[in-house]
Amino acid sequence: MNEASKKVLIEGIAQFGKVRVLCLGDLILDTYNEGSVNRISPESPVPVFHSNRAASVPGGGANVAKNISALGAHCVLVGLVGNDSAGELLSKTLQDLNTVIPELIMDNNRRTTHKTRYIAQGQHVVRIDMEDIKPATEYIENQLIKSSIEATSACDVVILSDYAKGTLTDRVLKEVITAAKSKGIPVVVDPKSANFARYSGATVLKPNLKELSAAYGTEVKEDTEVLGAAMNLLESGNFDNLVITRSEMGMTLVQADGTHLHVHSQAREVFDVVGAGDTCAAILALSIASGLNLADSVYLTNMAAGIVVAKKGTATLTPRELIHSLEQLDAPRAPPSLPAFLSRKELVDYANQVRAKGKRIGFTNGVFDIIHPGHISVLNFAKNECDHLIVGINSDRSVRNLNKGAGRPINSQDDRAIVISALSCVDAVTIFDEETPKEVIEAICPDVLIKGADYSVSEVVGSDFVKSYGGAVKLAPIVSGKSSSNIITRMKSVWTKE
Repeated sequence: MNEASKKVLIEGIAQFGKVRVLCLGDLILDTYNEGSVNRISPESPVPVFHSNRAASVPGGGANVAKNISALGAHCVLVGLVGNDSAGELLSKTLQDLNTVIPELIMDNNRRTTHKTRYIAQGQHVVRIDMEDIKPATEYIENQLIKSSIEATSACDVVILSDYAKGTLTDRVLKEVITAAKSKGIPVVVDPKSANFARYSGATVLKPNLKELSAAYGTEVKEDTEVLGAAMNLLESGNFDNLVITRSEMGMTLVQADGTHLHVHSQAREVFDVVGAGDTCAAILALSIASGLNLADSVYLTNMAAGIVVAKKGTATLTPRELIHSLEQLDAPRAPPSLPAFLSRKELVDYANQVRAKGKRIGFTNGVFDIIHPGHISVLNFAKNECDHLIVGINSDRSVRNLNKGAGRPINSQDDRAIVISALSCVDAVTIFDEETPKEVIEAICPDVLIKGADYSVSEVVGSDFVKSYGGAVKLAPIVSGKSSSNIITRMKSVWTKE
């Protein structure tokens, strides 16, 4: 890709924050219960799952909204929940998404769709689904249509996330697509039904290969087969474009006039495909709404898919990750798997991804104002205790509250983080603004917590928490006489003599 093309895509990404989206579809609560399996039950030949921790996140159309929020755009989310604890929990998970306005319609006659995955040693053991799959009643349809059409008055693009749970009935689809089309608003559909005619009037349908095959009536795989099936469906339907996601084969764009484009996937380790379709729907819609043409939108969507499948569960990605991947294209050396600088949310995703691969996470923290041999000694010690070392750095405000002395820190938080992230023993860096790294530690649950031996184990912030789930606390030997404060004192002494 040439620099001019990169610039166009980066400029498109920069517009994401201005985009307003209506996302209408089936809402799901995804729960991940992580634990271990070490024996077979004596009662019957089944594995015994020992649960360690569980976390719930938005899924389905709610995960599309989560992706939109992570990408900096604004979203009105319309969908159904039941009058149950899963619905309440789903609503709570959406409260953390600052740019999402949930318009959750309660249906007392259905359960909130809730999928619970049990994961041991990074592998899915079983998934348990609790749901009622049935079309919305006329009364509920009226509420869905009313909320959605009202939202179109202030949106730039509509996403219809169909998981075949009953939210997107034929009537709801027709009314919402017609309303959007009358206002010139593009509609992106992530279809589940094999009857693509249900989505008549949509701008883009984004089926995967299995969904395309089901709609066509015959399994397709090769480029020529995909193109033939797509053209047949475009001719028989009333929608403008098809974007077919094809896993390791990349994506194919086919337009009604016969124009087509195959975008090959980027070589990348695939860890988890859960939620990747939601990310693709979000990126595709935001790219179109940001003014990118379809070809560029598909290229960016394909790149996003390559990033998100390397993450764990229903993961998201940020504009920074997209831009980073674009900037690294055709670079003279291979880029790192993830940027070393991570926000709190990015850090949690990173930690989950590493842990799910069976790797040990280490964490240490400090000011790291003027790097000296003492720092290097502690960091090398820490790296030897784990597979992936995460370093927390006090923000400038946090340093000032530590009473390190007038004028401290000498170097800004960004400068200090840049230096630390350049060290080969450090895998990721995060800046924390709190008085202590307690919140960071509780967010990532490190396997080992490392601090200098000038502390006792009981004095190390987060030690009780880490030990509570079987983690370890290690004290690194201290290099005598080495500290940033001593260096600054000696420098002042030299300046005074001069």
